[in-house]
Amino acid sequence: MDEFIAELRLLKAWAGNPSITEITRRIHRDWQRAGRPRGEWPARSTVGNCFQVGRRRPNSDLLLAVVQALVGTDEAVLSVWRQTLRAVLGEAEAAARVSAYDRLPAGLPAFVGRTGLIARAEVSLASGRAVQALALEGMAGAGKTALALHIAHRLLAGERTDVPVLFANLRGSAPQAPPADPAAVLETFLRLLGTTGDRMPYGLDARAALYRQLLAGTDALVVLDDAADEEQLRPLLPGIPGCRTVITSRCALTGLGGATRLPVPPLAPNDSFELLRATAGADRIAPDVGAARRIADLLGHLPLALSVIGRHMRDHPAWILGDYYREPLITLALEDGVRTALSASDARLPKGARRLLRLLALHPVQEIDAAAAAALLGEPSAAAEHHLATLTTAHLIEPTAPDRFRLHPLVHAYAEERLCIDEPASRIHQALVRLLEHGRSRNAAVRPETRTIGGFRLPMPRQPAETAGETRLPQHVRAGRVLAA
Repeated sequence: MDEFIAELRLLKAWAGNPSITEITRRIHRDWQRAGRPRGEWPARSTVGNCFQVGRRRPNSDLLLAVVQALVGTDEAVLSVWRQTLRAVLGEAEAAARVSAYDRLPAGLPAFVGRTGLIARAEVSLASGRAVQALALEGMAGAGKTALALHIAHRLLAGERTDVPVLFANLRGSAPQAPPADPAAVLETFLRLLGTTGDRMPYGLDARAALYRQLLAGTDALVVLDDAADEEQLRPLLPGIPGCRTVITSRCALTGLGGATRLPVPPLAPNDSFELLRATAGADRIAPDVGAARRIADLLGHLPLALSVIGRHMRDHPAWILGDYYREPLITLALEDGVRTALSASDARLPKGARRLLRLLALHPVQEIDAAAAAALLGEPSAAAEHHLATLTTAHLIEPTAPDRFRLHPLVHAYAEERLCIDEPASRIHQALVRLLEHGRSRNAAVRPETRTIGGFRLPMPRQPAETAGETRLPQHVRAGRVLAA
């Protein structure tokens, strides 16, 4: 809405900066011609408020009247503004829809592992600390929500039953809806805490102040799931001694002062095997334990993917474990939830970072540095470093050492899919040439190999012989089907 008001101010300047009094006079004239009763005509101050930012419930009828007063009767222009306002108000309405409750959702029945993280979380939420806030951060599908709920249920298990509990899904990475409006979340929280409609404050700051007042001295537990960023979170943090807050987010919440930030990595190999067995059933795994462990390795020990494949194993008893080799395994994992989860993170990236994510699929799954990323992009190293930092913040790549990064195997597979959809064959060819030249200029331990790329016979960098078995170009590219894809 604030962006719409900013554009409305520019329109006013374009129209010669008529005064608010003059705009009001034009609206009165137009409404009189339309036969609208005088009691509906807006006051000058009401028209002036149309140009103020921070409005949450604007009068769309009056806003369009202001536009008409500025542009006249040009229906084509009015139609564009009308459609834009409809879209803006629709998004605002969607953001105001909140999933918030005064109880915790049930935890997962097959929760395994995370012993060290749970212990660290309980220390950070222990009584006596000035700020008892914990932020669990990690990539899509890492199991942050399951871990948060497990921790929250453990905290409540030994406490008195009258401790206030608040839970909200903030939709920071929801693919089909905007992030939840913190003012709307606070309104729901305040109602759950007993605030009646006639006592509900209007502004965000006033609601946050009442929220903290009501939570003071209660030892409340607040779980804020899937936060978009620090700006969305700050009004929702109690910040009161005794009140505990558990947050999950796909973003690195570096500006969240006072909170303990814990990264949530994929599961340890033994724990991922246990999750696969718990989901698929022990009888399903028992015939070939070695194959089950290889499946967990290929999935990068990502809990969401392990759960997807475990359910597939349970529901398809005719499949032996040997049927789950890399290609069908990755396809099944992406098809049943992982692709959607990664796509939601991908959709919120800036254009340059999104392009780099796709081009990283051309690089072997092993580590990459900023110089190689710059070669793929054909941009200066500073630009590549900026994009790598953005991807790291979104937990789509993982730093392994200073200036070195790697993709999770499923992120790499997702990038392979998107590469041949979003990048033309000619640009893929150019990126590969630059990568080869970069390897030669650094005298890296690589040797050229001829590959067919989009119909071209192109020398390609590859890893030394001992890791060559892991070096794979995307299947679409290897087959020379870039244009068809």
